Formats: sequence, C-alpha cells, structure tokens
Amino acid sequence: MESINVIKILSLCAFSAFLAVAWTPVLTHYLYKYKLWRKTARTKTINGQKAEVFYSLHKEKEVSTPRLGGLLIWITTAFTAFLFFGLAYIFPNNAFLQKLNFLSREQTWLPLAILISASVLGFFDDFLQVIEKGKYAGGGIRFTRRLGAVLIIAIVAAWWFYYKLGWHSLHIPGDGDFEIGILYLPLFVITVVACWAGGIIDGIDGLSGGVFAIMFSAFSIIAFTNGQYNLATFCAVVAGTTLAFLWFNIPPARFYMGETGTIGLTATLAAVAFLTDSLFVLPIIAGLLVIEAGSVIIQLISKKFWHKKIFQCAPIHHHLEAIGWSREKITMRFWIINLILAIIGVSIRLLG
Repeated sequence: MESINVIKILSLCAFSAFLAVAWTPVLTHYLYKYKLWRKTARTKTINGQKAEVFYSLHKEKEVSTPRLGGLLIWITTAFTAFLFFGLAYIFPNNAFLQKLNFLSREQTWLPLAILISASVLGFFDDFLQVIEKGKYAGGGIRFTRRLGAVLIIAIVAAWWFYYKLGWHSLHIPGDGDFEIGILYLPLFVITVVACWAGGIIDGIDGLSGGVFAIMFSAFSIIAFTNGQYNLATFCAVVAGTTLAFLWFNIPPARFYMGETGTIGLTATLAAVAFLTDSLFVLPIIAGLLVIEAGSVIIQLISKKFWHKKIFQCAPIHHHLEAIGWSREKITMRFWIINLILAIIGVSIRLLG
C-alpha cells in the first residue's frame, strides 16, 4: 500500500512540474506584453527612509523583469488538485483515478484554500505595483491593509482548525502531545503572520524558488510518515510547481515570484506545519525565513534606538550582495543551508 502512495506522490509532483513548464510560455507572453514589472525600483525602506544600497543593486533588474511569477505555482497546484478531483468524480469506478484524487476535508481542503486566498491577495498587491494609472498605481496595497487581510485569512483558518477539525494540542518531538486548548487559535494566527514576514526572502534570481521547494518537500516527507498521504501529495505538488518556477527563475530570471507567490506559500507553509503537528520544527525547516525576518527586525531596532545600521542592506541576502557576494553564491549557499536545516528538522520530527 505504501508503495502505491509513494507512486502517487512522486507522479503528481512530476505531473505538476511538467504542467507548469508547459504553460509558462503563455504566462510569460502576457507578463512581457503588458510590461508587468515595476516602472521604478524601490527607493524607500519599510520605515520610509531612503533605500540607497538596495536601489544601487537593483535599479536595472527591477524595471525589466516581470513580477507575478508566483501565478505559475498556485494556479498549477489548484488546477492539478481540481483536475484529479473532477476526474475521480466523473469516473467513480476507476480505482486509479480515485487514488490520484488528493483533495480531502481532513487534510487538503484547508491548505489549498489558504494557498488560493493568500495568493489572490498577493496578486492584487503585485498588480497595483506594476500598473501606471489609478489611485494605487505603483504603490501596491498598503502594509496595514495587507497585514489585516493576512490576519483575516489566518483567523478563519484557525477557527476551522479548532472548531471543525478539532485540533487543540501540539506535538513535542520525543515527548508527545501537549494540550493548549483555546490558545491554539492565537498561536496559529501568530505563526501565519511570522511566516508571512519571512516572505521577504524573494529578491534574488533563484533564491525563493529553491528555498520553498526544499521546505515543502520536507513537509511532504513528514506528512507521509504520519500516514497523511493526501497532504504529502499536496506538498509534493507545491514543490513540483515551485521547481518549475525555479527552472525559469534561475539567472537570468524570466520573472520574479512576487507577493502572489510569497504570501500564498508562507501562509500555506504555516498551515501545513500545524496539519502535520510539526510546529516545533517549523523554525528549523523554515530557518532561512526566520533569519531573513530577524535581520530586518535587528536592522530596524538598531536604526531606531542607536541610529546606525547593522547590515548595509536588509534582509540579509541583500547585505551579502552589498559586501560583494555574487548572487549565484548567495542563492546556492542559501539552498545548501536550507537543505541541511530541513534534514535536521525532519529528523527531529521523526523522533515521534
């Protein structure tokens, strides 16, 4: 039985990757036809100060490479899920198609809904950043409004976890389950927001694609060992579509992931961590997101209280750019670090 599930997981991972590659020419055609990139590179930091270092590093790349590449990931994932759900519904007596259907109320409805809703939010933010006309042209959705939307998504998902799925405990590797009751709700919301903050890892060709592919592959392994075969398939499909995105995002990138990729993937990552009862290893598997967000927080605190910068540019991958590391070196070393962290995290989670 397990060998059949392995075939299901790997075959749908490959299918989604090939499907994403197949329709990428259509996506890139429209991204370039309508010039869906920022018309000017970002000139201000998150606290409104001049982003001189970032501007000097990215003033040419940002105004010639389209955003919205994340559409490739979530649209292909959703299409794959609904395709095999539909085929299983149309052919109820076909055992093979029934097996390939990985949509289920207990395991995959919620992460798929989060992926779609959060990615749609990111799509509107990206779109407003690249259009030239209108009230919000070039500015995107305000940070407070984006945060509010992410909070709404997280609160609804937390409610579903707690009241519909009956989740109210956390698993501590090597120890067992720890009952937390109603505290599950705020903890879930905080985790989603924290993962979203780590989405700033996008910004160098190939960086975010490789990192997210490794993270979702790690959770696919954890879900498989838990017997959550549909969830493992979902994570593998996300990893497959992300690898397809990476094929076109390695230097020179054909497009950037954008908010439509990072918001959806980070929110979904948080949900998958809870569904696999792996919250305690999430900061390890997603360690690079923690480091990226932490570098920004450290930079802001230092500038606020001591009026000096710790990093030449934050997040830290831009600092490494500024001190002379090539983008390829940063990307590949981050992939290696992420892979090692994922191996450590999966190993700890499998302690039982």
